[in-house]
Amino acid sequence: MSLKSIQKEREYTKFVVDERLCYYESSKNKSEKTFVEELSLSLNQKHKSIDPKFFYDKKGSKLFEDICKLPEYYLTRTEISILTQLQDKLPTYMNEEFRLVELGSGSSYKTRILISILENMHKQIEYFPIDISKILKESAVTLLDNYENLRMTGIIDTYESGLDFVKNYDNKKNLIVFLGSSFGNFDYKPGLRFLDKINSSMKDDDLFLIGLDLVKDKDVLEYAYNDSHGITAQFNLNVLSRINSELDSNFNVDKFAHHAVYNEAENRVEIYLRSLENQTVNITKAGIALKIKQNELIHTENSYKYTIPKIKEMFSSTGFRIRDMWFDEKHYFCLILLSKNS
Repeated sequence: MSLKSIQKEREYTKFVVDERLCYYESSKNKSEKTFVEELSLSLNQKHKSIDPKFFYDKKGSKLFEDICKLPEYYLTRTEISILTQLQDKLPTYMNEEFRLVELGSGSSYKTRILISILENMHKQIEYFPIDISKILKESAVTLLDNYENLRMTGIIDTYESGLDFVKNYDNKKNLIVFLGSSFGNFDYKPGLRFLDKINSSMKDDDLFLIGLDLVKDKDVLEYAYNDSHGITAQFNLNVLSRINSELDSNFNVDKFAHHAVYNEAENRVEIYLRSLENQTVNITKAGIALKIKQNELIHTENSYKYTIPKIKEMFSSTGFRIRDMWFDEKHYFCLILLSKNS
């Protein structure tokens, strides 16, 4: 499929902010419609759930930034410690000019580390953040202020459609990155399908850098998702406030509690909202009247943890070749550099 065909199919509108910043937004993604449709399905199941992608409204994104600074939440600082080791290591795999493509818009320190690595290699840096959220438009300004040789093209769309866009954009090589252990939110089979999609979206010389959290002591994991300051609880509960605000519902946030537990059999942290009493909630725009029992759980997120054999199996089965793996000192986390196995 050509770029023009993708632009037509996804009904992209191009917005030019200035000569260094533009973004494409697909009219195929009306977030309220998606929100309503998905909640109508997921909350009407026997085991109620809310997709974790709905955590990230403006307040949710800010709360997640706060989580990343917590002492209990080792994931961010360990991933940063690995990234800082790559200043000399990553360029050995990138002997030509690469564009940085990030799944999820990045304004954090991690994105800056990668941009700085490319800055030492190239006179001009191209950065394509892909995100369903419009937050990327806000995060772009600070990055452009800090890097004079940076050019940004944002794609406000799903990861899958954004990857199709980038694949057909031109022949330039891409370094696709998916950081922050975000892949751990996928259950196993959907995760494999997503990796297949990334692989099929890559050109033969493209590279893919992904962060994965590793299996470790149960207490360390549960402590990370039940922090002493209650920020993770606020983050989890905020999704109910978002539903109230955007879909005209009447969730009483005080009648729910954050609940996170490590499932050792499945190697995943499971996160829920637990109802503190019997209650009925109306979601007007979805036409839903939910009856929720005391202690009933609404599932909001899984965060899978991986062993090295599982990592190797996962990428081998989806057509990838592992080029390198890097770890923090405690082997809590790893970054994996991959190419197509062709």
